[in-house]
Amino acid sequence: MRRSFLLAITLLLIGLLAACGGKSQEDITSALDKKVEELRGYKVDAKMTIQTGNEPQVYEVEVWHKKPTYYRVMLKNANKDQSQIILRNDEGVFVLTPALNKSFRFQSEWPQNSSQAYLYESLVQDVLHDSDATFQAVENRYVFETKTNYQNSRMLPYQEITFHKKDLSPMSVKVMDVDKNPLVTVEFSNFEANPKFDENAFDMEKNMSNAQVDIPTLAQSDEKPFAVMYPLEEMLPEGVTLTEEKEVKTENGKRVVLTYGGEKSFTLIQERAEVAPVTSSESVSGEPVDLGFTVGVLTDNSISWTYDGVDYMLASNDLTQEEMISVARAVQVQAGK
Repeated sequence: MRRSFLLAITLLLIGLLAACGGKSQEDITSALDKKVEELRGYKVDAKMTIQTGNEPQVYEVEVWHKKPTYYRVMLKNANKDQSQIILRNDEGVFVLTPALNKSFRFQSEWPQNSSQAYLYESLVQDVLHDSDATFQAVENRYVFETKTNYQNSRMLPYQEITFHKKDLSPMSVKVMDVDKNPLVTVEFSNFEANPKFDENAFDMEKNMSNAQVDIPTLAQSDEKPFAVMYPLEEMLPEGVTLTEEKEVKTENGKRVVLTYGGEKSFTLIQERAEVAPVTSSESVSGEPVDLGFTVGVLTDNSISWTYDGVDYMLASNDLTQEEMISVARAVQVQAGK
């Protein structure tokens, strides 16, 4: 009798401890959903580290979001005068390159059309939409592992998303390959909920002129020969190798054409970027694509981007969009031979 009584008391205590213990995965996902729903906007800083290649590349990221659809994302290389701004306002989606005095305008659903590692609401949506997401509470944080919805999700299928326990603000993201090696890491800081924005905070011309104060326009005299960049061989599709390298003289110096063949083929063209004499905005067909080190323009058969004063275009009738993104990422991870 006494033993039965002690057993009942023990079970009762276990039940009480469980009830008073940590919140469940469903509790946290519900709370995240509610927080995003109630947010009118936010500002957050981040450090993004890309691990592909011999040395990690580090970028500063500054994100502003005002509901429902205003965005301003500044990406800046910590070691180079290289910055870009992605803007979304009532006029469309813009990618600004202040150093070249240029902007591209897209009619795009960005950022709704894929995951974005540095956007808080995008990370929460990835948690909510993955029924197989795993969850653990660790000290002062909640950690989820989910599938990704990136434009190259076959190459980067998993991510580990960490939120602060205190206010559910973003703490970090690790985007991982098929072997769960983290290739892209984003560490957040200074999350500010419901900030006040200036009237022209998301205006294209104002952002261009403000950015050029910090990142001056490249001088036209800066036409020194550029180092030719090659994608890492181990990151090329299987059976693809460099078959021809051609250099053509142009008014700007040179244009280099690399031809790759084998199981699949593609062409990679490189030439020094021209600085627009006055701020220019060009409408393009395609989608903005985040390459980590820069933002490019993706179409069915090509991907183009500018980095460190050089224009790149990769064209192929054989590669999938995912493969083109993967090769483009592989170009910037090593110096020219």
